[in-house]
Amino acid sequence: MANAVYPPYPPTLTQAEQEYLLTNLKDWSITHGLAVRPTSSYVTEDLDPARALATTAPVTLFPSLFPRSCFDQARAVSQAYSELYSAIAADEEWLGEIVKELLEIDDFIENLWKVHLAVKKEGYAQSLQLGLFRSDYMVHVSDRNSDSRLSVKQVEFNTIASSFGGLSSQVASLHRYLHSVGAYPEVTSSLINDASLQCSGSVPQLASGLAKAHQAYVESDKPNRPVCVLFLVQDVERNVFDQRHLEYALNTDHGVRTFRLPFSRVLEDTSLDQDRKLLYTPPSFSGKQWEVSVVYFRAGYAPTEYTSQRAWDARLHIERSAVIKCPGILTHLAGSKKVQQVLATPQSPHLARFLPDKLAADKLLATFAPIYPLDESEAGLEARKLATDPQTAQKYVLKPQREGGGNNIYRSEIPGFLQSLPKTKWPAYILMEMIEPPTQGNAIFRNGEVQSGEVICELGVYGACLWRDKVENEVVKGREVLENFEAGYLLRTKGAGSSEGGVAAGFGSVDSCCLLDL
Repeated sequence: MANAVYPPYPPTLTQAEQEYLLTNLKDWSITHGLAVRPTSSYVTEDLDPARALATTAPVTLFPSLFPRSCFDQARAVSQAYSELYSAIAADEEWLGEIVKELLEIDDFIENLWKVHLAVKKEGYAQSLQLGLFRSDYMVHVSDRNSDSRLSVKQVEFNTIASSFGGLSSQVASLHRYLHSVGAYPEVTSSLINDASLQCSGSVPQLASGLAKAHQAYVESDKPNRPVCVLFLVQDVERNVFDQRHLEYALNTDHGVRTFRLPFSRVLEDTSLDQDRKLLYTPPSFSGKQWEVSVVYFRAGYAPTEYTSQRAWDARLHIERSAVIKCPGILTHLAGSKKVQQVLATPQSPHLARFLPDKLAADKLLATFAPIYPLDESEAGLEARKLATDPQTAQKYVLKPQREGGGNNIYRSEIPGFLQSLPKTKWPAYILMEMIEPPTQGNAIFRNGEVQSGEVICELGVYGACLWRDKVENEVVKGREVLENFEAGYLLRTKGAGSSEGGVAAGFGSVDSCCLLDL
C-alpha cells in the first residue's frame, strides 16, 4: 500500500460527539432511503420472514478526502469512455474476434455469445441501445518525483448492472446534512465545508438516461398500449432501495411507469407479439398488459443466476424482443475483462480504432493500468512468468471475466491459484498491475457497529449513452450516438486490508468526496 498523502483525519470524537453523529446518521439514512435489506448474519430469517426490515447501508461517518485534480480527471474522461464502449459494442466483428478467444475456456461467455448468434440469425428487432455505465478508479501514487504524482487509474469498466447510483446521491446529502447540524467538530472546518463537499447527481441523471431511451422508443414505435420500463431484478434483492430511487425519479420527474420483474419470472410474465414487441402482464393486474420500452438489467450478469436452461431461454427471450436493452448482449460482452486487457496492454493499437481523436484517446490512456493476457502470445508468456513467481506476483491482481465483488485473486495467492488450474484455462483470466492508492483514516458504520481504521477509496463515475446501431448484412457495423452525458459519481470505501470493494458483496461502504487540493 502506498504511503498516505492526506492530512491527519478524521478527528477523534468524544463518546457524546459520536453518539450525536450516529443518532443523526441512522435516523437520516432510514428517513431518506440510504438503506439495504439486512443480511441473515445481522437479522436472522426467522426474525424477518417477510423481509420487511431495512437497515442503514454500510456508510462512512465522515466524507473521505479525495484529491480535486483526480476527481476532475475522472470526470473529464466520462464521455470518452462511453464513446469508446458504445463503439466497441457496435463493432460486432472486432468484438467477436475478442470473444472467440474465450469461448472454449469460459462457459458463461460462450453461452452469452450463443444468445447473440441466435438473435442475429433471426434478425435484430431493435437498433436503439442504452448504456448506463460506471468507470471505476483508484488514486495512484506514482513512484516518480513529478508534479503529477497523483492520478487516477482505472480498476474496471462496468457495462451491466452498474449499481449504487441511487445510494450515492443520498450519502453525499447525508454528509452535507451532518456538517450542517454540527455533527463534525469545528476542527474539521478547514477540510469539511460547503465548497469541498461534493454532491452526486446520479439519481436524476441515470433516471434521465432511462427516460430518454423510453421516449426514443415511444417516438419510434408509437405504441397503442400503455408503456412501461422494466427493472429486471434478482429474486432476493438486498439492494432494493438503491434501485427504488431511480424508479421513483422516473415516475415523479418523467411520468414513466416502472415495474420490477424478477429474472426467474421473465417467461411467466412477459410475451412477444407478432412484431416481437415485449408485453408485460403484472401478476397484480389481472389481464392488463403493458408494452415494454426499456429493460434495465439489475440481474442476469453473473453465472450463478443461470441455474437452468430456462434462465438462458429467458435471456434469449428478452434479447430477441424489440425492447431497448440496458444493456444489449454485445454491450454486456464489451464489458468483459478481456476487452479491458486488449485495450490496456502496453503498446496496444486498438484504442485508436474506436477513438480517432488523439487528445481524447491520450486522456483515456493516462488512466490505464498495465494489463496483460495469460495466453501464449509474447505478452502472455511474459505475464505467466510474472504471475507464477511468488516475488513478482505481489504486484498484481488476477481477474476473471466476471462482474460484482469477490471474484479476484490477489498478490501472493496468484501462483497457487494458477497451479490449481490446467494451463488451458489460464487465458480466461487477465493479469493487472495493482493500483497503489494512498490510505487515510475514517470510520464505517455497518450492521449497527462502528469500525475505525485506515481505509482506501474507489471512485466510480457514471455515464449514460443512447445510440442507434447501424446494421449491414445482418452485422452491427457502427452506430449513431444520440445521447452521451456524465451521470454523477459513487465513492466506495473499504478497510485498507481488504482486497475486494463490493458493497453488496459485503466488502465496502458507500461514501462521498470531500475534495482538497494536493
